[in-house]
This record gives sequence, structure tokens and C-alpha cells, in this order.
Amino acid sequence: MTGTEYRRRIARYITHAYGERGTEVFEEVPIGTSIIGKQRRLDVLVLHRASGRAFAVECKYQDSSGTVDEKIPYALQDLAALAFPGVVVYAGSGFSEGVLHLLQSSERAAYCLPDETLGSQPRRPGDVIDSGTWQLDHAIALVFGWWDVIIGGRHPISP
Repeated sequence: MTGTEYRRRIARYITHAYGERGTEVFEEVPIGTSIIGKQRRLDVLVLHRASGRAFAVECKYQDSSGTVDEKIPYALQDLAALAFPGVVVYAGSGFSEGVLHLLQSSERAAYCLPDETLGSQPRRPGDVIDSGTWQLDHAIALVFGWWDVIIGGRHPISP
């Protein structure tokens, strides 16, 4: 899978999973300047017009070792400088151990690899953090206040 294919899959996943909630998804949206003074172009912008909220998604897919490792710290810093919430979504087996740890421990990163069905996927049993779509689902739910996504089928405690 190429980076462009990954970006499109993420955009299609968000549209499929959250379009009925009134979100619109746009790819490659220019917005402001980056932390190094260049025009910033978001991979994916999720807009919920009814609430006036927006969510930025930067997509990083790496299936072999390469230069993406060097781009991750910059992507996280640039996203932190953005005036509204966002995450770096990532997938692939080509990240170095150090960068993978950085991504896994960052509040601005979320693993996400939707399958061809584009259905939401929970965390796999065991200690597998990097699985499914749940991390991106939770990030989106927090931004837009969709607590049912996080709570799932659980019921409140009764007195």
C-alpha cells in the first residue's frame, strides 16, 4: 500500500464510519503555515458543520524502513501547533522501534488500519495496542463528543 492509498483508505473509513453523524471528509486541504513557515496541507480534514468542529488527520504508512521515521517527530510537532485537534494516524511494519514507541506513547497519534469492509474494528485481545481502528475512533469521539463510540454497549451503574 502506498501513502496515497493509505490516506484514501483512512478518508473512506471516516466517511463510512461517521458520515451518518453529519461529518464531511476532505483530502489534501491547505490550511495556514507549518512550523517551518511552509504552507501546511492536511492529509484529511473531518468537518462537522452542525457543531462547527473540525479534526485534522495526518496519515503515515510505512511498510519498509525508510525516511518516514525522520518525518514523524516533525508531523507530531506541526500537528500540535495547529489551532484545532488532530492526530497522526499510522500503520505498517516499517517504523523503527524508537519511532514506533514515540507514536504509541503520543496523545497525538493513533494506529488505524481499516480492512476492505471499512467497518470499525475493536482492539484485538491481549496486549496488542496497534490493531484495528479503535484508537482513531476514540480520538474522533473525544473531539465531537460522541461518547457512545467509547462506551459501546456498556450500561451505567445503578444505585
